[in-house]
Amino acid sequence: MPAAAGDPFCASVREWIAAIPPGKVATYGQIAHLAGKPWGARQVAWILHSQSGKYRLPWQRVIGAKGRISLRPGKGFFEQRRLLREEGIAVEQGGRVDLKIFRWLPAGAAPRP
Repeated sequence: MPAAAGDPFCASVREWIAAIPPGKVATYGQIAHLAGKPWGARQVAWILHSQSGKYRLPWQRVIGAKGRISLRPGKGFFEQRRLLREEGIAVEQGGRVDLKIFRWLPAGAAPRP
């Protein structure tokens, strides 16, 4: 069952997503790890989908573990790619981002194993 909006994990996910700076990306799994549930990537996706508008989260900065936009080609995919490119992130036509260059690594946070 997905986390409720008032759930501590949910609040932590929102805080971490809001902290991703322009020009950087994080993966769903990375956010889950930072928020305290290393295996909660699907919950992060649900939280992002259901709450990004209400909390004005930079949803475009969260991508899949392999460095790809997770949305299927269509309106959302093209919108995410456009927004990332506007922030200076190089996104291939197929939606791939080089995580070695553009992954956000917050200061003091342990890298995800």
